[in-house]
Amino acid sequence: METHASPASVLASWLAEEAAQQARLEAGAGPGVAAPGTVASMDGLAQMQALLRGELPYAQIGKTLHFMLMEVTRGRAVFQGAPRTEHLNPMGAVHGGWFATLLDSALGCAVHSALPQGKAYTTLELKVNMIRALNPAVARVRAEG
Repeated sequence: METHASPASVLASWLAEEAAQQARLEAGAGPGVAAPGTVASMDGLAQMQALLRGELPYAQIGKTLHFMLMEVTRGRAVFQGAPRTEHLNPMGAVHGGWFATLLDSALGCAVHSALPQGKAYTTLELKVNMIRALNPAVARVRAEG
């Protein structure tokens, strides 16, 4: 028989994971940009895992928009975010740019995790279709790339 976790237990698990990740980031390199020489000797997965462990600086935009990298394996990245009132559009829903940035981060880091040493990526085009509004009453959302 298959069992499913309740939404409350999923949220509790996500919040616990987030607190642990936040502690690693705060104890680590902090926000910023990694030195080119530091990352030049690493493949994309090694870079993403070092970022996840707090050994490399994380992107300041994550702090600004209240989301962070939670998991990374080759070709897969999971971000978790907390939509807040400062992310609202004039109609009272979370701005589409917040969604797009969260999704772009997940997809971009998934791609980056699959790159060989010395290679980089950039987003050239992004299209997002949102099927319903999001508001700050939603405690957390996850994006998997």
